[in-house]
Order: sequence, then structure tokens, then C-alpha cells
Amino acid sequence: MARPKNKLTSAELKAKPHGKYSDGEGLWFVKHSDGRAQWVLRYTLFGRRHEMGLGRFPDVSLKAARLDAEKWKAVVRDGKDAIKERERQRREAERNMHVLTDIAHDAFESRKAELKGDGKAGRWFSPLALHVLPKLGRMPVSQIDQRDIRDALAPIWHEKADTARKAINRLSICMRHAAALGLDVDLQATEKAKALLGRQRHKVTSIPALPWREVPAFYQSLDGGTVTEMALRLLILTAVRSYPLRHVHLDQIKGDVWTIPAEAMKGRKDATQDFAVPLSQEAQSVIAEAVPFARDGFLFPGVRKGVISDMTMAKLMERRGMMERPHGFRSSFRDWVAEATSTPHDVAETALGHTVGGAVERSYRRTDFLEQRRALMELWSFKVADEIAEVISIHG
Repeated sequence: MARPKNKLTSAELKAKPHGKYSDGEGLWFVKHSDGRAQWVLRYTLFGRRHEMGLGRFPDVSLKAARLDAEKWKAVVRDGKDAIKERERQRREAERNMHVLTDIAHDAFESRKAELKGDGKAGRWFSPLALHVLPKLGRMPVSQIDQRDIRDALAPIWHEKADTARKAINRLSICMRHAAALGLDVDLQATEKAKALLGRQRHKVTSIPALPWREVPAFYQSLDGGTVTEMALRLLILTAVRSYPLRHVHLDQIKGDVWTIPAEAMKGRKDATQDFAVPLSQEAQSVIAEAVPFARDGFLFPGVRKGVISDMTMAKLMERRGMMERPHGFRSSFRDWVAEATSTPHDVAETALGHTVGGAVERSYRRTDFLEQRRALMELWSFKVADEIAEVISIHG
């Protein structure tokens, strides 16, 4: 004979005195002497009796309590402890409620050691901060799918193709980081979003570079004696990237060699090694001219604190009506090497701080071509500072 159920009615619950009242099939209404009331599910599993709270009345109505009781009784019929299963589901739900903003910051922290200056310049994080987190940052990472990513990046997918590419790549790293934390995420979401967004119309263009024949005139025009102008002159003379140039410290310069710490080098697979930059006579003169302006050991300090910003030199060129940018002087130098000298490829690439050859080849090669690079940089300084235009031969 089936046990009676649905004994209680909603209308009578509030009026009941304190006590325990069965609704049937294990669902009980418990009224306390202070007026509080709650729902309890009683069940027996493996010979043991259990009581499971289903919430307070009237926050949980009679109808809701019955539905909840049916759900957990089904769990018990499957041989599982309803209380333990609910706790497991609660932990899993909490685990998957990590929002993207928290995951992104955690992923950034774990990658800082791989980035220049521990990522303090913010370039790794900025595509996320500007174009992803404002729209998706508060979403649980487990709920983010390709449609969410598409909607977030669609406005810049074609107009700012390079930025959009960086943003979706950074987001992919965050999703993999979330998976490594044990969260239930769709690791294919970014790839599927790319399929929805389609091929980018805009092609990534190279940074504009001043033709090498025009570099001497520009270099010699930097005669105002400002920190920015001296920084640009040393940038041109050494053909290094902006970051190590802006952060050059007096302790890094010994005689005619500037040693850039490994962590400040970009794009080198052997980034555990410092990089020696030979300083021409002209470069040493620029350094001597800048030393009186040094602050806290930094050769090119900012106006208020730290060092000059990444945009300081670019703004100077922009004010002169130039489309070219400081980073482009590396291309100017490389074109000059290719067109006006017979410098061996390995020497030219090493002069730019590029990794040359495969891992096996590098393991056997013990030279960084310092002497050849010293001669090359001296001739480059003659070119830009003294306008020597003849074709020069550099032998390896």
C-alpha cells in the first residue's frame, strides 16, 4: 500500500503550533517554539537514517519543498547520500563561479616572470583590460562561450586587427589557466569565436621606419640637449628596442660596452643571457652628455618619476609631422647594413639582439660577434653623425 503524501496545505502552515508535521514520503514541516519554521527531508540509506534541511518557511514554499524533496529522493534511489551529493554540487558550483577578471589577474601574475620588467609596462594585460574585461570580466569563466567572445571583440576585429588578435590570444591563455585550476571551461571557445568573427580584413602593418639615407639629417637635428633628444640619439646609434633604452642604468655601462639584463631583452630564446651592446665613440659622447640629467641611476629619467615613457620619443617625432616611429630605426639600421655593407647575416641579426640559428647551432657557437659588431656600430655612428655615404664592407 502506497504511503500517503501531500498531507499539508499552504493555508494551514502559518497557523500550526510548534511541532513536527509530516507531508508524506519523508518530507516534514518543523515549527519551532519561537515561530521559526523549516523543511526537513528524512531518508534512509544503507540502514542509516538521515535528515536533510531543505530551507526555511516561508522562504521555501510548500510547493518548492515538495519539488526539492522529489529531486533528492531520486538521488537516494540511485544509492547516493543526498546530503553529500548536494555538498559536492555546491563546491563544484562555487569552483566554477570564478569570474574572468579574477582568472585574468591570476594568469597575469603567473606569467610575469616571462615578461619584460615583470610586466610592469602593462602591455600584456592592456588588450584584456581595454577590450575584454569591461564586457566579460564579471562573467563566471565556466559560462563564457564563443558567442560572448565574438560580441566582445566584434567592434575591433577589423578596425584594430592587431589589438584584437592580441586580446583573443591573451583570453585563450586565461581559459587554459582556468582549466589548469580545475575549472570547467570550453578550451575551444576562442577558436570557435575566430570562426564566427571571420578572417580579418585589416592586415597588420609594420611600424613605419625612416629610410636609412634620411636618418643622418634627423639625427643631426636632435641638437636641443633635452633628455628625449638624447634618448633618441642613443636609440638610433645602438639600434636597440625602446624598453632597454628607456631603462638604461648607469651600472649597466662599463667603458664602451652596455650590458642589457636578460629580462629586458625581447624575442630571444636564450633570454637567460645578458646582451652586450658595443658603444661607438659617438654613443659614449651621448651618454656623457646625458649623465648630468640622470636620476636614481637611470640615464633618461621621466619628468616626475621613473623613466621616460614609451610615448615620449614618439611624440617628439609626431610633433615634427613624421609618420615614422622610434622602433622603426631598427629597420633603418638593418636596411643600411643590407644595402650599404657586406656584413654577414649572423653579425647583422645579432646586432639587433635577434637569436641566430637553431638550438644545436647556438650550443656550439660560443661567440656573440662583439668585435665585429663593435666595428659595425662605429661605422653606423659615422654614417648618422658625420654623413659618410660611401659603401662600406664589413668582413666577418
